[in-house]
Amino acid sequence: MMPTREDVLRALAGVKDPELGKDVVALHMVDEVEVVGGKVSFKLNLTTPACPLRTRLEEAARAAVAGVPGVEAVEMRTGSTVYATRDYSEAEVLRGVKNVIAVASGKGGVGKSTIAVNLSCSLASSGARVGILDADVYGPNVPLMMGVTGPPEVKDDKVVPPVAHGVKVASLGFFYNEAAPVIWRGPLVAGAVRQLLTQVEWGDLDYLVVDLPPGTGDASLTLAQTVPLGGILIVTTPQEAALNIAAKALAMFKRLNVPILGVVENMSYFVCPHCGERTEIFASGGGKKIAAERGVEYLGEIPLAVAIREHSDRGDPVASAAPDSAEALVYRDLAYKVAGMLSIVAFAQSKR
Repeated sequence: MMPTREDVLRALAGVKDPELGKDVVALHMVDEVEVVGGKVSFKLNLTTPACPLRTRLEEAARAAVAGVPGVEAVEMRTGSTVYATRDYSEAEVLRGVKNVIAVASGKGGVGKSTIAVNLSCSLASSGARVGILDADVYGPNVPLMMGVTGPPEVKDDKVVPPVAHGVKVASLGFFYNEAAPVIWRGPLVAGAVRQLLTQVEWGDLDYLVVDLPPGTGDASLTLAQTVPLGGILIVTTPQEAALNIAAKALAMFKRLNVPILGVVENMSYFVCPHCGERTEIFASGGGKKIAAERGVEYLGEIPLAVAIREHSDRGDPVASAAPDSAEALVYRDLAYKVAGMLSIVAFAQSKR
């Protein structure tokens, strides 16, 4: 008895995406099914190339098809079609951008930009189309961290973002003297962020990561009110001073009905390169505590590591320069969690 296409689809309908809670056939993740004698070939389209459960889904799908009576060989190809958390095809602002991820903090000095840069590079290395928008008008250091120098090209009154480490980059840092102080009043901040959102030619992106300035001021409000955000990532360090202010930032974005992806604790611990001992310099457990108190996800800990700082200073982020290092793997895990959560947000929105 030879298997049929219907047999294959019936078997795959038993494979559920554990995050979205529905089977891969119902989610339109199965394509190009062909059955020739006892040989079956098909394509499994993930909801993001940075799928945190990719291996589990691939193994489950292959096993389901292999278990169909009469199947002798299985050829499975894996692709991805990123779910969108916004109506990007007809949008007036950021048309072509499927998901906007904001990275925020209550206070400065917590390493927010470093996380935004390495998050972007990790998403890009998975195969996603990624951009990073440096909206930190007070200290735009993303160009330095990404190794981008000089002004970008301007075409038809639109800024063409340069590409570094597979990521499109835009920043106000391109347009003013680094040695000169920048003094902004509220309306100017809002106007500058709005210009970055509307006058950069991003093209088609799966993810745009926005590095916000610290605090809950005009830049954050302008972004939240101008573009439907897929979600926001709150960065804190373990010490009490940072946690208290991070909690205020989290509360503000909740009030604006922005989906909170979760809290990440930066500079969480230091591992001695000589003896391997772990030291929690700025205390411990604060990020996990605030996430639990506020009812949001705790997305993990980023170490205080020399390699992260050195690569950032060289304009060569560790997630891109040393992708198999322990430090890069932490960022990859964060990126995969964020991508998975955005798929959940997008799926939930599609069912409203």
